[in-house]
Amino acid sequence: MAVELTLVRMKLALLRHSREGKQGAMTSTGTALGGLLAAGTLWLSATGGADLLAAAYAVWMLGWILGPVVMGGGDESLRPEHFSLVGLKSHRLAGGLLAAAFVGTAPLISLAALLGLAVSGTREGVAGLLTAVPAIVLQLALFVLLSKVTVGLLGLALRSRLGAIGAGLVNGAVLAAGCQIWVFLAVFDQSGVPPAAWFLPSGWGLLAVRGDLVALAALAVLDVLLLASWTALLSRRSGAPRTSGRPRRPIMSRGADGAVVAKELRTWSRDLARNHQFVFALSFGVCFAASPLIIGWDGMLPAAGPIFVLMVASMTSNLYGSDGTALWLTLLTPGGDDVRGRQHAWLAVIAPAAVVLTLVTTTIAGGPWPLVLALLPALLGGAAGLVPLLSVYGLIPGTDPARRGGNPLRVSDDSGGLTGLAYLMLALVAATAVPAGLTATWYGWAGVPTGLATGLLCYWLLGRLAGHRLRARGPELLHTMRTGRRPGTTSRLATLPKHRHAVAWTGFGLGAVPLFPQGVVAGIFVANGFERHTWFLATYMPPALRWPVVVGMILLGLTAYGVAFLQVRRAGGVPEFPRILPMLRPPR
Repeated sequence: MAVELTLVRMKLALLRHSREGKQGAMTSTGTALGGLLAAGTLWLSATGGADLLAAAYAVWMLGWILGPVVMGGGDESLRPEHFSLVGLKSHRLAGGLLAAAFVGTAPLISLAALLGLAVSGTREGVAGLLTAVPAIVLQLALFVLLSKVTVGLLGLALRSRLGAIGAGLVNGAVLAAGCQIWVFLAVFDQSGVPPAAWFLPSGWGLLAVRGDLVALAALAVLDVLLLASWTALLSRRSGAPRTSGRPRRPIMSRGADGAVVAKELRTWSRDLARNHQFVFALSFGVCFAASPLIIGWDGMLPAAGPIFVLMVASMTSNLYGSDGTALWLTLLTPGGDDVRGRQHAWLAVIAPAAVVLTLVTTTIAGGPWPLVLALLPALLGGAAGLVPLLSVYGLIPGTDPARRGGNPLRVSDDSGGLTGLAYLMLALVAATAVPAGLTATWYGWAGVPTGLATGLLCYWLLGRLAGHRLRARGPELLHTMRTGRRPGTTSRLATLPKHRHAVAWTGFGLGAVPLFPQGVVAGIFVANGFERHTWFLATYMPPALRWPVVVGMILLGLTAYGVAFLQVRRAGGVPEFPRILPMLRPPR
């Protein structure tokens, strides 16, 4: 018990010191969003919708499983590696870390949502209410343990190439299903909540409060098995990654530029983290675009290739940061253009898969060919230019590949910074395709040369800017990589009042909801004549108000992002835009 209490006190101390700055603002925003979701779950339990409540708890369980994948390994403020020299046995360490895992905002919010079991139990009398108490505890333990076991299994899978590929396929498919939840809601509207929602482990607590004590016993047994699995995974976490013993044909190159391309291609083939990122993005693009086929709509299928490009660009947005302090090798190597070499290698890996995927899916859907063929080169060129540019201007210090811990998903201690950089990459890459998309929409095949021209321009111009930045500020970037601090600068963002922090992070966190699902996606449905479609507000409006609602939602999302950006700009958190003309001159 002493170990558990010590780790709990350590976790409480860490939480006390994380209230300020960006982390505190992100926590406040996440707490507000989670509180709204918990309130909605309690409302379902109070209104008597038992089937919907079972489906809601299934979504909560899915969130705990997906959380570590999306947030770079989940909450690991107390890492098992930190206690490797203490001499604790694996079962005692697992028990202590599990006790500490219940301390935090996420378990507290989930506990509030699980109080719906008590509300449902009151309808069954005193016995149901009494049964709800252990059911809530066991259900919360299930969520936390599933999250921990997910991280452990992913860490184990990412030690081999086959495991990294398999994990990428599964994680991409699951995340795509979560992002396309409206498809499954539409299916529920047509056929009701499937009975399987009751028999998932997330529904066993509801079965228990309704008198099925076998479900309560099964929940306890599953928790014990998950705890044993996590204990076993902790004991294997410090093991070395397995590598293939097969000899590899050397990648021949000519000149310094070719050496950079060869090095990057070998990294893409050998780095298990990049293997996982590539397959994850590919699986996400295919599953995201194919999900509407469940309701008989193939209109999103041609978007699989562009979505794949957007996702892989966001996942590689910290390209130089992922190299760790190996950046010094780049700075001390004479000759060659490192940025151009990385651009060539990125396109050599991503472009063939994107082209094949786009051609196949567009052929199946029967078009629209002009729009798709215009968007793809624009996105590829924009991504190839923005990936190195953002990684040198917004570099997030990453963990040296040789020092990665037992959780390969955590490539940096600043998971919030990586998430923000990934969202920024998504928005900027999508913006590079706007001219081509509009031209193809209005003038048809004229959009294809527009896409090629904008793609080539972004590739050359943004790569030129990134190369200039790397040559001019390379030592400063290396200092940032080593220390996590930018030399000679102090962020004024931390000096903002708490309410300005909350405004900024709420805008960044909530702006996407009205802009994309309620704005852009709802506009697609309105244009195709969909009515009363799941949670898209515009489809429920009278015909005269549908497009005004779509436009209003888009403006609301843009306003939220604009207000958040203004707060950051006032704090000095946004660097001045680089002077372009001096950077276009040939290097000396």
